[in-house]
Amino acid sequence: MYRIACGIFALTVALMVNVLPAHARGGYYGHHGGGVRFGVHVGPGAWWPGWWGPYGYGYYPYYPPPVIVQPPSDLYVEPAPAPEAEEPRYWYYCKEAKGYYPDVKKCPKGWMKVVPPENPPEEEEE
Repeated sequence: MYRIACGIFALTVALMVNVLPAHARGGYYGHHGGGVRFGVHVGPGAWWPGWWGPYGYGYYPYYPPPVIVQPPSDLYVEPAPAPEAEEPRYWYYCKEAKGYYPDVKKCPKGWMKVVPPENPPEEEEE
């Protein structure tokens, strides 16, 4: 199995290496290089309209589209309702422990809701 896989891989690499030089050289249809090409044509010349048929009809004249001006509408768009006021946030205070919730984890007689002050006191730096 290993020998077959190595053989397929080697064949693929060999084909890829040989393809690159084929595309690198000049060619007539790839427009690479130059040179004069000669050919022989047997049949009617380009002046004979038999192959292409007679001339077609002319184009229709172009007319600009009509301009339509509509009067402004009497549509009234009602403004969106004002957002409702946000409920005040509360701090939870424990009287027995004399502290607030994040610092005091359990309160035996229950928590008391307290409205926080507008400017809370700054914490002391140590």
